[in-house]
Amino acid sequence: MAVPFYDGGEQCMATLAWPESDAEARELPRYPLDFVACVECGHIYNARFEYVNVPYRDKPNLMYNRGSNWSQFLHELAEELLRRVPSDGTVVEIGYGDASFLHGLAERRPDVRCIGFDPHGASYDVAPNVELRQELFLPQRHIEALEPALIISRHVLEHLENPLGFIEQVAFVADWLAREVNLYFEVPCVDNAVRFGRVVDFYYEHNSHFTTTSFKRMLERSQLGDVKVGHGYNGEVIYGIAVAGGTTDQHEHVIDAVAFHGRTDTRRGRIAAQLAKLAGAGTAIWGGTGKGAAFINCYGLDAARFPIVVDSDAEKAGTHVPGTGQLIRYRDYLLEHPPRTVIIPAHWRAQDIIEEMARAGIEPVSVLIEHDGELVEFGDGSHPYAYRAES
Repeated sequence: MAVPFYDGGEQCMATLAWPESDAEARELPRYPLDFVACVECGHIYNARFEYVNVPYRDKPNLMYNRGSNWSQFLHELAEELLRRVPSDGTVVEIGYGDASFLHGLAERRPDVRCIGFDPHGASYDVAPNVELRQELFLPQRHIEALEPALIISRHVLEHLENPLGFIEQVAFVADWLAREVNLYFEVPCVDNAVRFGRVVDFYYEHNSHFTTTSFKRMLERSQLGDVKVGHGYNGEVIYGIAVAGGTTDQHEHVIDAVAFHGRTDTRRGRIAAQLAKLAGAGTAIWGGTGKGAAFINCYGLDAARFPIVVDSDAEKAGTHVPGTGQLIRYRDYLLEHPPRTVIIPAHWRAQDIIEEMARAGIEPVSVLIEHDGELVEFGDGSHPYAYRAES
């Protein structure tokens, strides 16, 4: 949930336009500044931001600051980060811009390989151990190929539509590869702007504004280890140093999901073959909406082959199965048209439905449910859906 924070009307680009004439400056397109604040962590973002409007292809997003205080901050930062990189290690910077920070790292450590990724960054290599790539950094490709000891992202996350998703992707890939990677993320901190009522911080290109709380929460949700959060430049920036690649539940979740996905086609084919043998007036499907409709559509049970669909709910009688069109009848239809087989897609209701059939005098020869990739007899004990009294 979010609440209104700052309505700046419609304004032109503040950092990327670079108009070359008075007329061009006045005719620049304008975009909505509709900033809202998350009620849970205070994160501030432009609810009407669209990344496609930002012309990074035409104008680079370069941050200019040569002040002594800023330079001192960068000097201390470089020293701290390089202590985390072994000899012959690789440093990757995402969004290197003019490559000045990466160049500084390379000068301090000639034994370290420095690789920058930025589709719109400088195109020259500024030192023998620096490689600049005008392309996007893709965690799933480049972490495995480059084996970085350190990944740096400075003043990039505030431009992304989904910064949390990007960090989670980096963390997951490192974990999946069982590769420990040091991470450094740095963004402007909006705490002072909120405290002192500044509005000049809020322009279109910066769609995401981190509070101390929201920045910490983002790192916490990304399952990173050894997280250290600090502020620099009189609190105007916030940074996080962390380690990705530790043991998390993500690995297990992926294995389970991939295994389920791999079994799906085989199991669906096996059940479809069983259903083909049951086609005809002797088979009834119990349940025409919800799980019943999902089952019918999943296995392509058309009205010609499986015309009989009944339901326990009399109010559903007279309606039709979504997607396939069978008329849904009330359960008592089966008293006048006794089925040989009843298929119950709603496993959790199966025993209640069987007891309901018994009370109504409906006596099919076979009652089937789907379990472990095939249709099984409900009464054969091969599934966990039989009712057990709670102790």
